[in-house]
Amino acid sequence: MEMNARYTSFVAVGDSFTEGMSDGLPDGSYRGWADLLAARLAARTPGFRYANLAVRGKLIGQIADEQCGPAASMGADLVTLVGGLNDVLRPQCDVEQVCTRLADAAGLLAKGGGQLVLMRSPGRRGPVLERFRPRMEQLFARIDELAAQHGAVVVDLYASRALADPRLWADDRLHLNAEGHRRVAEAVWQALGLDAESDWDAPLPAAAPPGWGARRAADVRFAREHLVPWIGRRLTGRSSGDGRPAKRPELLPYEG
Repeated sequence: MEMNARYTSFVAVGDSFTEGMSDGLPDGSYRGWADLLAARLAARTPGFRYANLAVRGKLIGQIADEQCGPAASMGADLVTLVGGLNDVLRPQCDVEQVCTRLADAAGLLAKGGGQLVLMRSPGRRGPVLERFRPRMEQLFARIDELAAQHGAVVVDLYASRALADPRLWADDRLHLNAEGHRRVAEAVWQALGLDAESDWDAPLPAAAPPGWGARRAADVRFAREHLVPWIGRRLTGRSSGDGRPAKRPELLPYEG
């Protein structure tokens, strides 16, 4: 990879992580690390173009089948692919099949000729991460293999101790908050060989843990607002992304 390259176009594919949940804007939409990265790249390259095909709730097979062909045909010189975590967090999952579909997705995008970026997704500290850690690590091992095969850059967010801090996660405990997304954008920026603006993996200042009452209230709110609806979608075969279009489906000049 050419270090400090001047990218003229960027297309992002994936699920809610790349769509930008839960970096909320005042109008109710989401920004996220990919938008932040696009803004920074556009600031140094006149005429910079950006597309974001990611849609929340998508499984890796859907990403491969619905997003990667169109993304590759855009001919962008920078492409990011993050997917598979929605699959491995489900109760029943064939991780090897997930890895196979991830390979399909990476292969399609590599045909587009741009610099491919893959990620080892961050994990929030807690029992959920420990339960699914073996699946995640199997997926991430395949990501390293695909990177070697296609000359891709791997951004290792999973190894980040800072991004494991619950204070960088939204109330739904599944998505990063605004500061978490800002750090991911900086991590990708640096992985592309661009000059660092901050230490994206710097630990947060020490703080006293919340008391029992605050934790209990947060648990009740999480269950009511996030866990129960999630279970309902699983039981009925629905997804949060059903019928939802990509927020930037065409590779067009970036406007902040």
